[in-house]
Amino acid sequence: MPGELPRQQFVLDTSLFITEGIRRDEESLEDAVLRLLDLVATARLELNISCYVPPTVHDELTTMLRDRDVSPEVFERLDTWVVRKSPDRYGVTIPADIVYEFIDEMSDRVDRGLRVSEQALREVEQLDPDELAGGDGEYMTEADRILSDMRDEYRRALRRGVLDSREDFDLLVLARELDAGVVTEDRGIISWADEFGLRYVRGGRFPTLLAEYLRATGVDGYGDRDE
Repeated sequence: MPGELPRQQFVLDTSLFITEGIRRDEESLEDAVLRLLDLVATARLELNISCYVPPTVHDELTTMLRDRDVSPEVFERLDTWVVRKSPDRYGVTIPADIVYEFIDEMSDRVDRGLRVSEQALREVEQLDPDELAGGDGEYMTEADRILSDMRDEYRRALRRGVLDSREDFDLLVLARELDAGVVTEDRGIISWADEFGLRYVRGGRFPTLLAEYLRATGVDGYGDRDE
């Protein structure tokens, strides 16, 4: 019986709600999020599965959803079925080895970022001085391309696949505190969830996971909204 199942808990990342992976064909973001929240609600009522977000993630998520002009119903359902909880930053212990690995990785990424910048400067130096500026004193396309490429490479070197925000860290600390699974599409969070010894689910798979849990326990409807 559902009431006899061990309690499961998940901590949700902003990327879960934004990813294209939760959408059906031609489904809008709003409809996909509402369908997801219906699944979360049904799983809570029928299977005792609880979903949480840290306040920092909640603020980030609501800002992104407002920017996408979703209806008030989305925020009402979000606040009803996804629990806001601050992580216990003082009580949760993190092994020193994890901090060591983080410092080591960031040091390596800073070095990679410097190499990207140095390469871009060398490329600019090789441009013909007469081609650097146009008649109005602005840089021409080739210099702009080099700078644009440098920004992209620099961002990849320093940020992709790493914890780079308070929101990411709060997510992991709360999941560790609750012994909960992490739900995210962020590769940096996934990588560090492994380091923290946490379970994780890719965001695009989470609606299917909840639906399968509900189906396996004989719950009808799976929380889907009428289409």
